[in-house]
Amino acid sequence: MSAEQDLSPPEVPEPTFLESVLRYGLFLGAIFQLICILAIIFPTSKGNEHEETESTDAKASEQTKKPKGPTPQIRQKAKKDCKKKR
Repeated sequence: MSAEQDLSPPEVPEPTFLESVLRYGLFLGAIFQLICILAIIFPTSKGNEHEETESTDAKASEQTKKPKGPTPQIRQKAKKDCKKKR
């Protein structure tokens, strides 16, 4: 038990360039995610006003357009049903 014990800190190699890039990239990714989460939690009032005007414009344009009949889809369903019965 009287043997010498090595209590010095272990040698840590210097990080390589790739490790440094990876480390900073991960930090930037984490910051970006936090910004996105905060943007969802605290939305700006400017964006809501802009969305409201767009939605009213979209509704007005939808009312002026004539709806096209979904006749091709009905025929396709009928053909599929006939095939299933066989």
